[in-house]
Amino acid sequence: MKDIILKAENISKQYRLGLVGTGTLKHDLNRWWHRVRGKEDPFLKVGSVNDRSTKADSDYVWALRDINFEVRRGEVLGIIGKNGAGKSTLLKILSRVTSPTTGEIKTKGRIASLLEVGTGFHPELTGRENIYLNGAILGMTKTEIKAKELEIIEFSGCERYIDTPVKRYSSGMRVRLAFAVAAHLEPDILVIDEVLAVGDAEFQKKAIGKMQDISRGEGRTVLFVSHNMAAVKSLCTRAIVLEYGKTVFEGKTDEAVDFYLQTNQYEGFKKEYINNALEGSGIETLQLLDEKGVNRAEFGFDEVISIKIKLKIHENNSKSFLGFRVIDRKDRIVFTSELDIASISDKIGTYDLNVNLPHRFLTPNGYFLTFALHIPNVIMIDYIENCLTFEIVETGSSMHKYAGVDYGCVVVDCHWSILN
Repeated sequence: MKDIILKAENISKQYRLGLVGTGTLKHDLNRWWHRVRGKEDPFLKVGSVNDRSTKADSDYVWALRDINFEVRRGEVLGIIGKNGAGKSTLLKILSRVTSPTTGEIKTKGRIASLLEVGTGFHPELTGRENIYLNGAILGMTKTEIKAKELEIIEFSGCERYIDTPVKRYSSGMRVRLAFAVAAHLEPDILVIDEVLAVGDAEFQKKAIGKMQDISRGEGRTVLFVSHNMAAVKSLCTRAIVLEYGKTVFEGKTDEAVDFYLQTNQYEGFKKEYINNALEGSGIETLQLLDEKGVNRAEFGFDEVISIKIKLKIHENNSKSFLGFRVIDRKDRIVFTSELDIASISDKIGTYDLNVNLPHRFLTPNGYFLTFALHIPNVIMIDYIENCLTFEIVETGSSMHKYAGVDYGCVVVDCHWSILN
């Protein structure tokens, strides 16, 4: 128990939609009267789930509901989930920016927060002056800040502009300086919310390396929110997944990322195709599956992707070919594959087929699949354009070192040899 540096107990946060506060004097008086009598706030009994994509059925919404977790000293906790899941709200509560509606946060030591670009920066002050301002906000003395000043400036890479007002900085320069201040002023707990996405690839690698040094070398604790699954996997020792303000998974980072990819997929992807009205020859169903047989539309670079096909072949079509084409987001044809139906059977009826996409071949990107059943140069029996769509995301493979770089559509394992 001595290693527990942060503990969240039954954390909930409720907001009233569209208004600041409760919005009415009647509600304020009602809450005050219940509080005076030692009774529960009556408005905590109402409120809808925080689903941003649906129409509200209540004036109150729960941004967070009954969040419980513990973080040990030196641990890096990843917090992942879709937009609107409650990640940023949770970090604001942990950073004391806002207070929870119910529950309690217990911490030991100093907390430094980096919640958004330029948090705590005054635009009229120079970068150097903002270093001292941020340090003071974090509870550092002027002597402590001065001892770290040169190291902060060097790490940020903004030395040329350090005496220029921050209002003239780009968003990338601001996040560089803000991260450098937060990371070097020796907080016991460093809270970081998706701000590294603003920086370039070189700075992201540098920042992740610094966070690893903070946690592993200096034994400090990091809470890290990101949609970059590669960064989460490489940095975090444990992760929690939030959905609609609730914790739906807590455990090892790899397992948390797999859970997130399987359950929090973009609704616009088409992981399945069904043609219930098929009468003659053609493709009846298509499914994208992972190696466990789960129907998905989002995969890691290292994962095996297969397509399950239900095909109907009627009379006169037994010499047909079934093919598919993989197309990227820029409408470039990546590759085409085709099967001669006659090469596997000459029977008429229904086929259940499976085809695996080349492993570790397609780079992280979004892709479309177009299928066709045809007799070459004779007849197009069935043609389904963009019937399946999926995405490959980087989750910590060897491709991670090329983050932010356009490396084309495919990675080919060529044969290399030494000639001398």
